[in-house]
Order: sequence, then structure tokens, then C-alpha cells
Amino acid sequence: MTVKEINEQCKGTLIDLLNIEFTGYSDTTVEACMKITPDLYQPMGVVHGGALISLAETVGSAGSYLAVDPEKFNVLGSVVNSQHLASARDGTLYAVARIVVKSDFKHVWDVEIKDDEGKLISISRVTNSVKPRK
Repeated sequence: MTVKEINEQCKGTLIDLLNIEFTGYSDTTVEACMKITPDLYQPMGVVHGGALISLAETVGSAGSYLAVDPEKFNVLGSVVNSQHLASARDGTLYAVARIVVKSDFKHVWDVEIKDDEGKLISISRVTNSVKPRK
């Protein structure tokens, strides 16, 4: 699957609503960016933590989805643990997910989200269950 095909598949979903665009992937990493708009703010004028968590889960889940045969397996997010380290108000956020554990039925991804200057905004660990389709 190409990056363009991944982004097309996300049209009309929460991923699209949050301005998340996949920019690259390999067997061990997934990269995406999210343009910051006021729609992503919480009332204090900074990006809402839920938007950061959604970005992290999106790249981690995509990594697991791309690693399995989707006709044979479902990928289901089971845990997201995030720590927000700094606020962001404008520009673009960049997420990189790296695989930590890849077993037959569980994948664990570490995700770093940085701003335009490379400042670390949030770190997350995303755990996905991989289940055979019935």
C-alpha cells in the first residue's frame, strides 16, 4: 500500500477531520503530520491533549494494520498511554511510531510527537491486539 492510498483510505474519517496525513512508513516505523488549526485547540488556545493522543493512536494503529494481512486479521487498539511534555499552538506536529514488540497477537509502538522546531511535545505507547477475522 502506498502512502497516497493510506491517506485516501482515511478520507471522511476522524483522521481526516484532525488533519492527519501519513508521510511515510517502513516495516518498523510510521510517520504522519498534523497541521495545527484552532479546531484542535482546547479553551486555553493550545492543542487539546485528545488530539495528540489521537495522532499517536493513528500512527501506532496504522503500523499494525500495515504489518498484517487485513483480510485475515483485525487490528484493535487496546491501550494508549500518553505523556504531554509541552504545549503547541501553531505550525505542524510530526509523529513517528517505532515498533517495540511485534508478536503474533500483540504489537506495541512507541510514538514521539514533535513540533516544527523538533521540540518533543508528547510521547505515547500504543498497544494493539491482532485478532484473526472470524
